[in-house]
Amino acid sequence: MAVKIDKKIKGYAVVTPEDKAREAAPPPAAAPVDRPAAEAKDNIIQMHERIERPDVLIGSTYKIKSPMVEHAMYVTINDIVLNAGTEHELRRPFEVFINSKSMDHFQWIVGLTRIMSAVFRKGGDVTFLVEEMKAVFDPRGGYFKAGGVYMPSLVAEIGAVVEEHMKSIGLIHDPELSAHQKALIAEKRRQFEERQKKNAEPTPAAVQVAGPQEDIAVTGDGTSFPPSATMCHKCNTKALVIMDGCATCLNCGYSKCG
Repeated sequence: MAVKIDKKIKGYAVVTPEDKAREAAPPPAAAPVDRPAAEAKDNIIQMHERIERPDVLIGSTYKIKSPMVEHAMYVTINDIVLNAGTEHELRRPFEVFINSKSMDHFQWIVGLTRIMSAVFRKGGDVTFLVEEMKAVFDPRGGYFKAGGVYMPSLVAEIGAVVEEHMKSIGLIHDPELSAHQKALIAEKRRQFEERQKKNAEPTPAAVQVAGPQEDIAVTGDGTSFPPSATMCHKCNTKALVIMDGCATCLNCGYSKCG
């Protein structure tokens, strides 16, 4: 049978007997719907990624005094309160600002705070910023802040401030030491103090002391560790002392000997 084609041919396909049989077959029966799964899918609430900034935000300001800069830096983190006045009330970081008299780092600080604020406003899990910032190392070397905590860079200390703020609003939960760990640390500190007192006692001949006495001095942030303590690679705190020939941390309980 001849068929007259009046229009331009744009494409073609060959129909096989299998295609005709497939078209003639009845449609397959619909699979039963799992009601709990469908309901669970329907209960997913998609948050709008854009949240208008309220006229008033609550926040906190933290002071950073680093040897890397001449003047102190003030980090302000403002939070937005979601579902205010309900049992589902949440406080989440919304924006961050850093002010300082020093203009040496102004350019990258402005860029950093704008990117951080954009991440905060995007929503979702923003805690990854802490680990990313604390992993930044200065090629010139880091420094120790008050309390003997080692900071590999100025960016890392800003990350530590963000971590402290997130802990204060309940976004990050710091795992607490167990009762056994606390008892172990208290025992190590007691043994170290007793050893220091014993070394300070004069010999029977009163000729010389058995060893120099080293006071447990407060090094900052309410912590108290010996001034000669070295940094613990586990908690990044200058609290590592030698006890019975073994390096022991008086802050986290780490011991090189196990």
